[in-house]
Amino acid sequence: MNFFTKETKTALQAKEQALWLAFAPIAFQASKALRDLGILKVVADSGTQGVTIEDILEKVKLSRYSARVLLEAGLGLEMLIINDKRYTLTKTGFFILNDTLTRINMDFSADVCYKAMYHLQDSLTEGKPLGLKELGEWETIYPGLSLLPEPARTSWFNFDHYYSDLAFPAVLPIVFEQKPKKLLDIGGNTGKWSMACARYNEDVHVTIVDLPAQVNVAKKNIAEAGLEDRIDFYITNILDESQPFAQGYDVIWMSQFLDCFSEAEIISILRRCREALNEGGSIFILEPFWNKQQFKSAAFCLQQTSLYFTAIANGNSQMYHTDDFFNCIRAAGLEVVLENNDVGLSYTLLRCVKA
Repeated sequence: MNFFTKETKTALQAKEQALWLAFAPIAFQASKALRDLGILKVVADSGTQGVTIEDILEKVKLSRYSARVLLEAGLGLEMLIINDKRYTLTKTGFFILNDTLTRINMDFSADVCYKAMYHLQDSLTEGKPLGLKELGEWETIYPGLSLLPEPARTSWFNFDHYYSDLAFPAVLPIVFEQKPKKLLDIGGNTGKWSMACARYNEDVHVTIVDLPAQVNVAKKNIAEAGLEDRIDFYITNILDESQPFAQGYDVIWMSQFLDCFSEAEIISILRRCREALNEGGSIFILEPFWNKQQFKSAAFCLQQTSLYFTAIANGNSQMYHTDDFFNCIRAAGLEVVLENNDVGLSYTLLRCVKA
């Protein structure tokens, strides 16, 4: 990946992008309004024939003024084009309206991040997630995930699950290649991975490690799936080294979990995982590393997601570069024996063993 090694714009193009960034908050809200208020759908339904503002007003509950300013903003946003006073949808407008990935990212930015990002600069200087107060009164977001107000809760879980869920079918055969009997799912969240494991291999027993609120959600989901006899729970704060830790596992699994922690915390967690492994056991880590992305847009999304951690989640973690992450692995007394950078949507699968 060599997306960030040289200048790619002329001076005029660079100034144009700078102006786009200057108006980015307004542009974002206009894009969301065009989507949510139904204007993009009306224009899309008109196909190549296009639609006039009068036609649009017959199908959306807006004044002529409101529709006009949004439509004109849509032209500048390159979501719409106009010929003979008839609007048609551009490719960008199509993706804003129809692309699942774009919708999930936009909803996450709007419902979880938008107000909180006003506190980004203070979060950076003070080292605390000061934007979190826009969602609830917690020190970090993790104890409050299942308690987030709507629509933030739905948007957060959609954002979290969409990426990792796509990777599960590809990684299950790799994780079960050595036929593990006991698997520890750290940060099991709603239980999706644990249930996938139990369904994939009838001989494995899975233990979910998480905080009480997340375990309560997982228990409900697992009970509904009829897998209570295959999956149990270990409630603990994994950062508290004074608390006992689960022991005796063939495989330890962490999916998009370690990016929730600082480098010092990652080393602490991995050291405890190392001691929890049976002889010959493996630690599997599924993470999206920004420097391993095939597309520049994917790297961009991950780099910006790091600032969600800064201002909202915990104030000290990020979506990591592999250089920094691998340093943590080595410091914990582990070595990487498998690195698969082509898993699901933008993921890397690591297999680590005792060094």
